[in-house]
Amino acid sequence: MNELRNEKGFIKAVLILAVLALCVYAGIQFGTPYYRYSVFKSDAKEIARVGLGDAKRTKTMLFEKAQELKLPLEEEDISVVVTNERVRVKTSWSETVDLFGMYQKELNFSIDIEG
Repeated sequence: MNELRNEKGFIKAVLILAVLALCVYAGIQFGTPYYRYSVFKSDAKEIARVGLGDAKRTKTMLFEKAQELKLPLEEEDISVVVTNERVRVKTSWSETVDLFGMYQKELNFSIDIEG
């Protein structure tokens, strides 16, 4: 009878660990795009503030940051408008999270800031 209890306990422990591992994996898969969005938005605010009113330079700096973060953005996807010493940055992109090919979710991000 003891052997049966130990086997059930082992199976239960393995199942719990598998569920926890799946949750951690899903959390990382979903968390990474949100983390990159947060970092890019923060950096975009800073770049817009120190861009010194030069739209081309600001756009180049933003595109370089997007490449660093591996965001699916092209340079023409980033809009930089300079008016009255204010810099407005607008851009948007989508990323698809794929969990083992069984579940796909498209995440849409957009940034519209003024610095």
